Parts: sequence; structure tokens; C-alpha cells
Amino acid sequence: MARRCDFTKKGVQAGNNVSHANNKTRRRFLPNMQRTSLYSDRLGGTVRVRLSARAIRTIEHNGGLDAFLLSTPDRDLGPTAQKLKRRIQKAGPAEAVTSV
Repeated sequence: MARRCDFTKKGVQAGNNVSHANNKTRRRFLPNMQRTSLYSDRLGGTVRVRLSARAIRTIEHNGGLDAFLLSTPDRDLGPTAQKLKRRIQKAGPAEAVTSV
């Protein structure tokens, strides 16, 4: 499984562990990847995606999955996120909920 977030393109970074004696050994900083379900108003249900914790916060900050994907340019999204964006665009506007 790829260690890259498809929504924010956050990936693995490299660095050093530095001991008290100043010895340096290489290490990897892995992104905090989570498998989560996000609700899409336009699709009318939840979508299971694997993304970073930072992406979850960004999506919530931008007003949900639909608002985030529709406001983000395609060049800033990975292939899975672009496919999801196309599905949301084809679904059309969110259906109005009628209260009786």
C-alpha cells in the first residue's frame, strides 16, 4: 500500500535520528495514514478513502468532502481523488431535503 495521501500528496520524508553522542542514523518519517468514511452530499452516501490525518482536518475545514474536492485544482489531487471528484461533478447539485 502506498504511503502517500491521495488528497494532499503528503508522503514519506527522510531525516536523521541523532543520539546524545551526536551519532546520526537515517530514518523515515511516515505520514499518519487513516482509513475513514467521509459523507458526500452529492453522492448521497459515504465514501471509504485512505488519507492522512492532515487531509481529514483540511476537508473538515473546507466544509466537507464535496466542497474540498470541487474547490481544489486537479493538479493538486492524486488519481483516486480525481476519480472521486469526477463522480461528484457528474452527480450534479445536492438534492434538497424537504421537511414536512
